[in-house]
Amino acid sequence: MESGRQKVAWIALALNGAGILVFGLIVLALPTPDRSSYRAIGVASVGMGAFGLLITLLPFRQHERWAWWAMCVYPFFWGVHLALSLPPGKDHVHQVAFLLLALLGLALPFKEFFPPRRVVVG
Repeated sequence: MESGRQKVAWIALALNGAGILVFGLIVLALPTPDRSSYRAIGVASVGMGAFGLLITLLPFRQHERWAWWAMCVYPFFWGVHLALSLPPGKDHVHQVAFLLLALLGLALPFKEFFPPRRVVVG
């Protein structure tokens, strides 16, 4: 059975994936003067968003430890965007919001993915 912490965690991570995926789809749909550059950004965003959603919805929800490590890409991604003032947009509210969601999604189920080791006294 899924704990409340685990449910909030995977939803927070799924929102990250969905946000990146939707951004990519919007970039692909918009007419732009530099079509090839924007197309590359759009395709990369769609790929990253879809990949993250699949990992979140399947192995992460099944408590596969490697999936927790794979989802560490989200806080890294958003942290770099924030630190280097990368696009999209000039306000970075969305980057902070997605960064906090990613950190929440990784912190809440931490003990479920990495339970404390029991010491057996013999």
